[in-house]
Amino acid sequence: MSEDVTEKSGFLARMRAGLKKTGERLSETLSLLAGAGRIEAADLDLVEEALVAADLGPAVAARITGRLREARVLGTLDERRVRRIVADEIAGILGPLARPLLVTAFPRPHVVLVVGVNGTGKTTTIAKLGHLFQEEDYSVIFAAGDTFRAAAVEQLRVWGGRLGIPVVTRPEGADAAGLAYDAMARARESGRDVLLVDTAGRLQNKQGLMDELAKIRRVLAKQDPAAPHDVLLVLDATTGQNALAQIETFREVAGVTGLVMTKLDGTARGGVLVAAAERFGLPIHALGVGERLGDLRPFDPRAFADAVVGL
Repeated sequence: MSEDVTEKSGFLARMRAGLKKTGERLSETLSLLAGAGRIEAADLDLVEEALVAADLGPAVAARITGRLREARVLGTLDERRVRRIVADEIAGILGPLARPLLVTAFPRPHVVLVVGVNGTGKTTTIAKLGHLFQEEDYSVIFAAGDTFRAAAVEQLRVWGGRLGIPVVTRPEGADAAGLAYDAMARARESGRDVLLVDTAGRLQNKQGLMDELAKIRRVLAKQDPAAPHDVLLVLDATTGQNALAQIETFREVAGVTGLVMTKLDGTARGGVLVAAAERFGLPIHALGVGERLGDLRPFDPRAFADAVVGL
């Protein structure tokens, strides 16, 4: 078995293990109902409650339950059929939003602004994205734009050293927009394909964060009116429904164009990605299941949906 296949199977195994916790209530409910024989119409209220408990959100739960009611009219519902219908509905919601992160900018570099609250794994995600781009033979440069956290700058330096990726830095507390401008200029001069820009994640002062991100966008656009070409929001799967509020905020302050979800290996809250898809319709680019470089992979909606329902 090739190293790539082995790595991918390991990734899927960790994703399934994490999402097994997400679907535990649903699995328990379905097993209980199936043990009593076929699933009746009245039982579907319990299924809907289990879907809400899995963080899929009331709208998605109601949509799926409606589909189950329609299916029941046409024939007997057993546990396996319910799981398959639920998985198909989840995949139907997520499928149109699963999009790879493409390098399209010309002239180079393609600029990716990465945003999110502190603690979501944003800086590590930047390193993993850099690794993914390298696997596709793109040259990468990092900008350590979270200048208020020395630890974030040092963390990106370490990753850059491991990957052979240059890291543009400034002293702690320096102007993040000025750093982004320097990084863009350096990326152009050195002929880099992709510039990944880290940013601060402070939400205590939303206006301050809004002003800072707006300034970063302005200085990038001075060198390329289309930059940033992507604005990625990194979400921590363990936050559950709080992820929806984060999307709302960062969509407002940063013009988010796509999502990356991390920490799916250790959560019972991963179903919120489905609720986010239904509510916001933002592209989903990748999922993370651990700390290693290979633990971030492009989003596979069918594998995700099957894992949530235990198929």
